[in-house]
Amino acid sequence: MRARSVLYLPASNARAVEKARNLTCDVAVLDLEDAVAPEMKAEARAAAVAAAQAGGFGPRLGVRINGLDTVWSADDLKALREAPIDLIVAPKVESAATVRALSEEMPPGVDLWAMIETPRALVDLREIAEAGGALKGLMLGVNDLAKELKTGASPDREPLKPWLAAIVAHARANGLLAIDGVFNRIKDEAGFAAECTQGRLYGFDGKSLIHPSQIDGANAAFGASAEEIAWARTVVTAFAAPEAEGLGVLLVEGEMVERLHLAAAQELLAKL
Repeated sequence: MRARSVLYLPASNARAVEKARNLTCDVAVLDLEDAVAPEMKAEARAAAVAAAQAGGFGPRLGVRINGLDTVWSADDLKALREAPIDLIVAPKVESAATVRALSEEMPPGVDLWAMIETPRALVDLREIAEAGGALKGLMLGVNDLAKELKTGASPDREPLKPWLAAIVAHARANGLLAIDGVFNRIKDEAGFAAECTQGRLYGFDGKSLIHPSQIDGANAAFGASAEEIAWARTVVTAFAAPEAEGLGVLLVEGEMVERLHLAAAQELLAKL
């Protein structure tokens, strides 16, 4: 699944949900958790199910449920069994046991993404990533994590860098997507672009978004550039040549290229 841009929108906001049908984000997530007040939980849940059943979404469709430690999560999961969605995002996952419990309640064929946003989740990150079941992605919950760690403010996320790398490493080790956290300053285009560049550098597959204006930037940052696509095709073509048969290393346009580069090129082209 491509997940360059993962846009959150309140399930209770009918106008935002309708607009999301035609957006160019890879994934639209109807939020039942942070974006919805307690007194609106039931209404938002019903709205999310109705929107999914109505269909017509260009992006893949997900729903962020309320945490398993809340009074709303059981009803969320029960209601979503009737909703044609692609994935469920679970907030504040702190253990492999939570992943396994959620997997047992997931609708068939629906992926689970676990949000990593507490110190306890960081301590047990390996076990969470290896839990299996329906788990297909790890998502950084940067706001809650910074709050719980009591980190200072930093424009380059200096205090979180070890955890950026750790989430990507554990995702890669277990065949999971790694989704970077949100950028809160909607009007700070330069800051958003810089953070997307950082996320791509660390190896994330995409970024969580809070506003449609961030979609194009995320798609560009986490997608392949024209130059990267051209180079990938050049590498594939070079290894496909008869004279390359059986060779592990080639000289391509003055650069030494191994078969690991071929695999990376093929992976990139498969995502187009």
